[in-house]
Amino acid sequence: MRFTVLLLGVAALLCLGGGGRAAASTDFNFPAVFNFGDSNSDTGGRVAAGFEAIFPPYGSTFFGGPAGRFCDGRLIIDFLRDMYRKYIPQEDYFSEGLYMFDIGQNDLAGQFYSKTEDQVIASIPTILLEFENGLKKLYDQGARKFWIHNTGPLGCLPQNIALFGKDPSQLDELHCVAKHNRAAKLFNIQLHALCTKLRGEFAGASITYVDIHTIKYNLIANYSRYGFEHATQACCGYGGPPLNYDGNVPCGQTVSVNGKLVTAKGCSDTTEFVNWDGIHYTEAANFHIASQILTGKYSDPPFVDKMPFVLKPRF
Repeated sequence: MRFTVLLLGVAALLCLGGGGRAAASTDFNFPAVFNFGDSNSDTGGRVAAGFEAIFPPYGSTFFGGPAGRFCDGRLIIDFLRDMYRKYIPQEDYFSEGLYMFDIGQNDLAGQFYSKTEDQVIASIPTILLEFENGLKKLYDQGARKFWIHNTGPLGCLPQNIALFGKDPSQLDELHCVAKHNRAAKLFNIQLHALCTKLRGEFAGASITYVDIHTIKYNLIANYSRYGFEHATQACCGYGGPPLNYDGNVPCGQTVSVNGKLVTAKGCSDTTEFVNWDGIHYTEAANFHIASQILTGKYSDPPFVDKMPFVLKPRF
């Protein structure tokens, strides 16, 4: 399991209930967010550590160039925090801060390259046991507020459709890879059960489970309703419709294909696309997802009060 740790300054964020029950009032005063996640929520840790490099057009929509994010602009977590204020954590931030997790995509999708669907599904309890052990270590060291995103519809990523969706019989009603989506749903069911279990074990802690899968699946299924024109075609890629994805030509890179140099370029209008590079979502999609999270209705426990602010995108 691959985790990247980020410290993010927060002025107003998310509502969490206490002790597994809906809270009587809403607390928006988290001094910091400690994010554990994959490249869907990594705001630069992986690049800064030298594990990977990214090139234009990454970051072009909002930052004007690569900003450590695997996106054309901002990630979901960027929309859930204040205007990029960062500061050194004080000691009490570790007990008062929010611990956010975004897991599952790498743990499941990577296994399909060498394992059967049954083998991937059989590995879920082991993955979640490791996750549970990590949460317990954080709890033992003072963490009390946990915010846990489930995994999205992996079979709807252009990368997985290109590699595993050549046989139409393997696709679901949205033309996504059915076995990847089945594994994601089973993972999420067990993750939700784990969150429920830990509420009874972590005295004084609040654990909020966020159903990212439903939000993303609804976006892909109803993309035109939300103003998008392409649900499973990469904005930045190579190969053209319907997927515009070639694993040999990553976004922003120029490589030789059959003796000819080709470049995976970005699209002219990223707001028309749900998917950015075949693996990650565009800033426009991330904004939509964050907006849905902040309604509170996709969380367990749900928010009990209205949010004190409204997200206003700046594309």
